[in-house]
Amino acid sequence: MTKNICIIGIGSNIEAETNIPKMLEILKMKVDVLKVSAFRITKPIGIIDQPDFTNGAVKINTKLNRTDLTQMLKNIEDQMGRDRTSSKSGPRCIDLDIVVWNGKIVDRDYYTRDFLQKSVAELTE
Repeated sequence: MTKNICIIGIGSNIEAETNIPKMLEILKMKVDVLKVSAFRITKPIGIIDQPDFTNGAVKINTKLNRTDLTQMLKNIEDQMGRDRTSSKSGPRCIDLDIVVWNGKIVDRDYYTRDFLQKSVAELTE
C-alpha cells in the first residue's frame, strides 16, 4: 500500500501547552509521526485582540489519501473541542492543516507565514 509523507501545520492559542501535546498523542495513535518541529510563539493574524499562538509542524507517514487525512485532522480538532462557529482568524484550541503533501506545498499560507516556512524547513532538512 502506498505511503504518503506529509507535513501538518499546528497552531493553538487556547491552552496550547496542554492541547498540543494531547493532539500529538492522538495523532500518534493514527499515523506514523516521524518528526516534530520546534514550536514558536506568534502574534495573531487577522483578529489581533486575542492571545498569541503557539505554532509548529509535524512530519508524518500515512496510508491515508489526502482527503481522508484532511477529514481525520478535522475529527481530531472536533474531538479536542474546536469551535467552528467563530471566525477563521479567531482563537483555536487546535488548528491542523496539511502544508506539504509528498514534497509539494499544498497550503497557500506557507508563502506568507515565515513561522510555517521555518517549521517546514526544519522538518525537511
